Amino acid sequence: MTLRERVNEDVKAAMKAREAERLGTLRLLTAALKQREVDERIALDDAAVIAVIEKMLKQRKDSVAQYEQGGRQDLADTEKREMAILQAYLPQQLADDEVAAIVAEAVSASGAKAPSDMGKVMAIVKPKVAGKADMGKVSALVKARLAG
Repeated sequence: MTLRERVNEDVKAAMKAREAERLGTLRLLTAALKQREVDERIALDDAAVIAVIEKMLKQRKDSVAQYEQGGRQDLADTEKREMAILQAYLPQQLADDEVAAIVAEAVSASGAKAPSDMGKVMAIVKPKVAGKADMGKVSALVKARLAG
């Protein structure tokens, strides 16, 4: 079963179970997936679905920071619950030491020596960790590795 099919099945299950919050979040995901399919005129594979989910998670993380800064903990909590629902569709996350090993391997494979070589390293790392690690943290790790 593809990830897209799993989302559709979960929408039906949430409807039957009358889980309003879960259903709302999954409908937002379904709408985002359909929007991307229409915009790009393609059928999304699992990697593209994961990319959409990651984008939605990033938006929610930003929203949580904004809501907490504005003193709206109720809205921040809602966003966090939506994040938990969306994260269930991502592959198992890599541990920090696994990501560090992948970065170290990419740095040596690309022959990168300076921060200006970051693009070469990220081109090797990104396919290996896509959906399995926070790309912001990966980028910071690569930058630190090349700087030091």
